[in-house]
Amino acid sequence: MALGAFAIGISEFAAMGLLPYFAADLGVSEAVAGHAVSSYALGVVIGAPVLAILGARVPRKQMLACLIAAFGAANLAAALAPSMVPLTVARLVGGLPHGAFLGIAMLFAADLLPKGQRARGVAQVLMGLTLANVVGVPAAGALGQAIGWRSCFVIVAALAALSALLILRIAPYEPADPEASPLRELGALRNRAVWLTLGVGAVGFGGVFAIYAYFSAAMIQAAAAPEWAIPLALSGFGVGATFGNVIAGRLASWSRFGGALILLTGMTLAALLYTQSVGSWPLMAAALFLLGGTAGLVVPLQMRLMDVAGHAQTLAAALNHAAFNFANAVGPFLAGLALTAGYGWHATGWVAAALSAGGVVMLAAAFADARARRRSARPRVATA
Repeated sequence: MALGAFAIGISEFAAMGLLPYFAADLGVSEAVAGHAVSSYALGVVIGAPVLAILGARVPRKQMLACLIAAFGAANLAAALAPSMVPLTVARLVGGLPHGAFLGIAMLFAADLLPKGQRARGVAQVLMGLTLANVVGVPAAGALGQAIGWRSCFVIVAALAALSALLILRIAPYEPADPEASPLRELGALRNRAVWLTLGVGAVGFGGVFAIYAYFSAAMIQAAAAPEWAIPLALSGFGVGATFGNVIAGRLASWSRFGGALILLTGMTLAALLYTQSVGSWPLMAAALFLLGGTAGLVVPLQMRLMDVAGHAQTLAAALNHAAFNFANAVGPFLAGLALTAGYGWHATGWVAAALSAGGVVMLAAAFADARARRRSARPRVATA
């Protein structure tokens, strides 16, 4: 399952770095080529809830194998795309299984471990995503520059196929819940605690993407960084995320709200540090490393969703990844508005800090709602 997450991470993030290459090859502007990136995020937002609902009664092992196999097929189609329109469609289709696969995989991994170690299972699956940023994305980018951007998607397709085979051969069989149904999964949409938790990720994590999306351009234009420094800095983000993911698992085991608060506070401080480091590429790389250390926010939020989603675990887990991809769209969009308004590269850090602080506000609302629910659930003591 971590291998499947590794493939997903390469496909999602390496495509951003390869954008100039497939734009030139297909004869379109970089702005038009960006549709292939945004269509993937749209596919995640659409596919995560839809596939989670449709697969409610499918055993997790078979569902995971089918999802990652479909993901691989879509990436192979992207590698063979003769023009921009087929590439955009292939990326849209490739995004559909993303959220459902990761959400179901995290639930599966958590259920395979003892109750006190469930957060570790979630973190281990997400380790594939973080390692993709350390090793996979730089390697795929270098290979794409050397022999062509299509090779990246071929590699992802091969990794996805291997993941599907390993899941079918190794993962234990777990029969589907006979009472599961799309209607029961939709029950998560009536749960205020689920929406508030999703809101924390949708707003707060936008801070990471506000900086990450424009980091390479800022390194070149604002700091005159050498070409070799950019993939090194991006790998540093992945290293930070790898360590942060391990820490996040422990924080989530300690406290869902406390762990999320620590990570969001760190995210806000790292973004503020970034605003002061623009112009010095070593300091910018250091700030990005620290920002990566907060990317494990998904772990305590996932554990919180598992606590409050009741019988709608699959849909809630998939929606978590849809929320983070919503942040992937909102963060760069707002940062782009700041850049268009002429506020300079450091403005992406200010936007990131504001979004991360907004995540803290959402977390406070979720905490207040949880306390109110606990108070209302306490038995009332009769008085004379």
